[in-house]
Amino acid sequence: MSSNIIVLDLYNTLMKDSECVRFMQWALPRLRMRWPGFRKVRGQVCKRINRRISELRLNDVECYREYLQVHQDEWIYLDSLCRISISRFYRDKGVFDCIGNKVLPALAQLTANSGNNTIKCWSAGSASGEEAYTIALVRQFVLSLDYPDIGIHITGTEVDNNLLGRAERACYPQSSVKDLPEKWLSQAFNRANKQYCLYPEFREKVNFISQDIRLAAPDGPFHIVLCRNLAFTYFDISLQKKVLGRIFDSLLNEGILVIGIHELLPGGITYFRPWISNMGIYRKAFV
Repeated sequence: MSSNIIVLDLYNTLMKDSECVRFMQWALPRLRMRWPGFRKVRGQVCKRINRRISELRLNDVECYREYLQVHQDEWIYLDSLCRISISRFYRDKGVFDCIGNKVLPALAQLTANSGNNTIKCWSAGSASGEEAYTIALVRQFVLSLDYPDIGIHITGTEVDNNLLGRAERACYPQSSVKDLPEKWLSQAFNRANKQYCLYPEFREKVNFISQDIRLAAPDGPFHIVLCRNLAFTYFDISLQKKVLGRIFDSLLNEGILVIGIHELLPGGITYFRPWISNMGIYRKAFV
């Protein structure tokens, strides 16, 4: 190992949190992101930035700032370093209980009244597929008890192709499925080599697409869109409004939007009305 690499590794070890915070506060607005959303998760982003500085053989984060100003393509790479993926099955149990007991039954009735038999769902920023597959499980183990003839089709969109690969494989560690009821685990997963692999009949209900919600939406329309802990946490307000308009156009009338329980829609929005506020559940309003 050269002495230069040793110095870089030592710098990465000693880099101050405050230095990375200042850098992120400078860089994030240029990526149309907001610092408050990253405050609690900055550690993993700072580690990635450290690693990138080492890969580029730069001396410190100030040198990386100068590098960005000269190499515009590096902003695309930095954008990828700022992606936060925290996901597991049945995350925020109360939300999925509410979706199973109230939201999906309402949509099933709406679907049946229109002469159709399939609820269409979009999981935006679907990461490794846990959220999208949870919806499939909720349909099977909750909704089908009262609406056995109503099916569901879920589209998951994700910009990170590595995460999409995991979603397609649909095999997860115990930590990802720990919140699921035991009955669901035993009936929906095959356990092998410390992995829980979803059975094909659940996987076939979900289609994954490589897509960036900031730029596009999948073909709809949809009865329900889940955009949780993504746009309304990390994106700046102008980008939030742009994404929200895209979601509005993708939803059927009276369709449902689900955001994170700690998120808020941008101020001044009138085309979504709160339906179950403490769960981050909104209904599309007629405009």
